[in-house]
Amino acid sequence: MNSLRTRVSTRVSTLDAHRRHRALARAILRLLPEPESWLDVGTGDGHFPETAKELFPYTSFDGLDPTPRVVRARAAERIEEAYAGHLTDPHITTTLQARYDIVSLLRDRSPAPDPEAELQAALTVLRPGGLLLLEGPPDDLRTQLAPHDCEIVTEHRGFQDRLPAPQRIIARKNHQPSP
Repeated sequence: MNSLRTRVSTRVSTLDAHRRHRALARAILRLLPEPESWLDVGTGDGHFPETAKELFPYTSFDGLDPTPRVVRARAAERIEEAYAGHLTDPHITTTLQARYDIVSLLRDRSPAPDPEAELQAALTVLRPGGLLLLEGPPDDLRTQLAPHDCEIVTEHRGFQDRLPAPQRIIARKNHQPSP
């Protein structure tokens, strides 16, 4: 009986994750219907890019993760390019500078040792006018984005009657670099 409960519970959580990922991708679709390239930071097994491809079939999805799971995601063709490491690694940041239309930093990724440095690195790999998809406490996110001359485009709060859900912010990197 416990085995059946475990399988049902796993199936429900997988379905919930798929719905959440689809909702995140749909939020971007309204703002940028045909991005050329997307970097998913902390991609793990690449389930978010796999789901987002349903809405963005012509977008090139790349993944970055400090674990070998990113290589498996590439082998499973959930992402096109796999980068093993941290976004704050200067080699990765230099290689990927201004390459992406969208960078996603979602809640199910491993926590960053230095969130401010990670945000700065995300903005470095983002093209001017590109979108940054973030999940987390909105006050923290707004505070982190303020010195980087980013415009918050949308903000989504979870439903009040459900368990506290992470809150999503989509920010646009301004075209002009700040002085």
